Amino acid sequence: MGLTKQYLRYEKDGVFNLIADPNCNVEFVTLNGQEGRYVAVGGGEDVIIWDLRLSEKTVVLTGEKKAVTRLAANPEGSQLAVGDEAGNVRIFDLSSAENICTLAGHRHAITCLSYDQNGTRLASGSKDTEVIVWDVVGERGLHRMSGHKGDITQVRFLPDHEVLVSSSKDSFIKFWDLETAHCFITLSAHKAEVWDIAVVHQGRYLISGGTEPELFVWEIKENTQQSLSEDNLCPLRCIKSGSLVRSCVGRLQALVTDKSGQVLGSFGTDRNLEIFWFYNEDEVQNRTKKRRKRELKQKKEQGEEEQTEDLEPQTNLTDAVRKLLTFKCTNKIKSCDFIMGKTGEIRCSCVLNNNKIELYSVLAKSTAEHKLLRTLEKCGHRSEVRAVCFSSDALAVATGSAESVRVWNRTSQSCLRTIATDYVTSLTFVPGDRHLLAGLKSGSILVMDIGTAEILEEISAHQGEVWSVCVMPNNRGCVSGSGDKSLKFWEFEVVTPLNEENSGSRAKVLSLLHTRSLQLEEGIVCVAISPNMRYIAASLLDSTVKIFFMDTLKFFVSLYGHKLPVLCMDISYDSTLICTGSADKNIKIWGLDFGDCHKSIFAHDGAIKSLKFVPKTHYFFSCGRDGTVKQWDADNYERIMTLDGHLGAAHCLDVSTSYVVSCGSDQVVRIYARSSEPLVLEDEREEERQKEDDEKLVTGDDSVVPGQAAHSLPSKKTVGTERAAEQLIEAIQLSETYRGDLEEWNGAKETKPVPPPLMTALQIEEPDQFILHALKSIQSSDTEEALLLLPFSCVSSLLSRIPYLLRKGRDIETVARSLLFLVKVHHEPILQTKKLLSAIKELSTLSIGSIDQERDRVGVNLFGLRAYQRRVEAEQNVHIFREATVMRREKEKKRRLKERAIKRAVLTM
Repeated sequence: MGLTKQYLRYEKDGVFNLIADPNCNVEFVTLNGQEGRYVAVGGGEDVIIWDLRLSEKTVVLTGEKKAVTRLAANPEGSQLAVGDEAGNVRIFDLSSAENICTLAGHRHAITCLSYDQNGTRLASGSKDTEVIVWDVVGERGLHRMSGHKGDITQVRFLPDHEVLVSSSKDSFIKFWDLETAHCFITLSAHKAEVWDIAVVHQGRYLISGGTEPELFVWEIKENTQQSLSEDNLCPLRCIKSGSLVRSCVGRLQALVTDKSGQVLGSFGTDRNLEIFWFYNEDEVQNRTKKRRKRELKQKKEQGEEEQTEDLEPQTNLTDAVRKLLTFKCTNKIKSCDFIMGKTGEIRCSCVLNNNKIELYSVLAKSTAEHKLLRTLEKCGHRSEVRAVCFSSDALAVATGSAESVRVWNRTSQSCLRTIATDYVTSLTFVPGDRHLLAGLKSGSILVMDIGTAEILEEISAHQGEVWSVCVMPNNRGCVSGSGDKSLKFWEFEVVTPLNEENSGSRAKVLSLLHTRSLQLEEGIVCVAISPNMRYIAASLLDSTVKIFFMDTLKFFVSLYGHKLPVLCMDISYDSTLICTGSADKNIKIWGLDFGDCHKSIFAHDGAIKSLKFVPKTHYFFSCGRDGTVKQWDADNYERIMTLDGHLGAAHCLDVSTSYVVSCGSDQVVRIYARSSEPLVLEDEREEERQKEDDEKLVTGDDSVVPGQAAHSLPSKKTVGTERAAEQLIEAIQLSETYRGDLEEWNGAKETKPVPPPLMTALQIEEPDQFILHALKSIQSSDTEEALLLLPFSCVSSLLSRIPYLLRKGRDIETVARSLLFLVKVHHEPILQTKKLLSAIKELSTLSIGSIDQERDRVGVNLFGLRAYQRRVEAEQNVHIFREATVMRREKEKKRRLKERAIKRAVLTM
């Protein structure tokens, strides 16, 4: 066996810089029993929960490779539903930060999520134009509702009704009956896309907004017996009662309400946030009566005859709502959320377009006021990070963007220093790690002191952009390359500042002294210096790399072969290899002795933006516009591994002895650490092939029963359903074989048949119990899809064994659910099979009795717990559940208000 190279695997070590993803909404969550303090936001593929009081991360809910697009918290605040770009919905338990279940049903990105008032059902809308209602407790889909022709923009449950309302970009609003899963009302008042809807005033009003400069207000009423025949048995009526004029510019972006439905916020494509206040029922009645009195008084003054009939005054929209206030945030608003305090204070958290979160306080008084409480901005850049570099000991990371340079602690991922600058194109540490050099897009080079977070000097170095600043290996100076076709050499020197020359101070600062220049025929994109200080390489816009002697600046060799300009390059530690990455998606490995090309590799699916060698090795890392970060071996020209990179384009990376840092368009700075786990290339390639096969399987055709139309199930075929179906088929076949062996043996003196090894490993003796174990191991959300993949022979075997399972009373819910689905799907073949007719007749009575018995058992336990609750409350004079405590407090509050009103009336008299 020949000798093989042994590699070590790199793993994710941390992510930072991104405060809130602007493509995901913000949601108030409850942690440790505290409300209004914690908010959940999207952080790429993860969910970040921020503590607004301490301005730090509290919990990070780790996700998969797809970006998070939507968040929704249940009414109790104990769970958080997370939708991603792949169409999956993951539900997390906030107390333990664990993923409870994953609901897969949509084929495109999730655009909206909404819980019902009990928190037992979840509705999701997607770009695939479909709405799915999920059973959160049962972890499965209930209904898939198709009818819209555009992206779903919002879904809302109507309180106290089995109705779901959805809006779409097809300009329609639809009302769905959740019992029959059909649409019974379609509103078509909007002329263009409907961007959001909201349910307020305890489900009485529906607010919708789109491209119009107003919000449409719809009043929802129940149909009476007289009007049922006229409206084709529709349970509800929806009547347009008015509109609310918006003061924001552009189309509506979102409508936000609090849990009580009293506060409504709307914002468009600008910085303005409008807040409307909806009165409760008692206040609406009082305002209606006052308005009616004013109208009668005006009529009396005008001499009109009063009506003798005592008509009940009709409520107008002006009696139910008023505009609270409009205020401006510091930047464009991408999402916001409201929460109502006990004292009537409204907390509003806003995610802005520049990676910032602002928390406002609004007092709902006659003259409403707003106040900026906190701003979360120190944990990230305001724009995309374009340059990143390690310090010499890899304990600090410097990042540069269009507005600042920040220095981070690699271990804690906390920001240590922030220096305001112009657009940074290149960044490097000065030897000693006390200063930073930054090349700007304006052509200047900044010398920055990290300790004081100040700019010591701004040097006007070039006429064009400074694309590269490279420190010399002898640590005595640096070289800068620019788009003005010049290559300049600088030496480090220590000088006295101009403002301290006459003050007698001995403090001196670092500066750069220009020594020589090299003028080239094309603009310079990247510069690299060989560690032996013999060569200097410069990549030009003519797609070539020019190499010069370092001492005399004479031309040595030109590397040509790339079809597009070389954007990045690096030289190995022994000055024997130079690797170049180009916009043509290729990496070329050259020998530095003669300039010959050793290998050309198609490396990325996009332009290669950065490339760095690992110190003291011939391994190098590269990143590109496809977002991936890859490790390569320059000796055998093989790709070692592909790291889970960025969700967008990757802009820059840097490499130290044990760490890799990269930045990208998703505004996330990612750190990867080298672990002690060995990596075998053959195993790595096998895993990659397996992932490709799984992706092809997921994106393949839907599972359809032969001879029948496609079923619109509230789920989709995944790798998990395929594997679950295979395990179930294997369990059915093994149990049938073992059962046949037992029937042949039939208690004879011969040795009893040995059960299959899989049954022995699971410590299962009965074949039917083995089938039940396979059914129970399937995830609840994948059960229907897995059963749909079974061939009819396995379906027949499974149906013939279900009566035995029902008699034993084992997992009645799982067995009954599988039975009903199989009979529904394979109804016609079952009727044509004589062997199954007897089993079906037996199941028709046996299943009903088993289900009734299970329902009675659950009911007895439920009412027993309620009786125990009442007894404990009576003995200890306490309320077990929080809802009862809240109701008692509200009753006491109303009683005190009535007593105060009576006292005031008596004093007035």
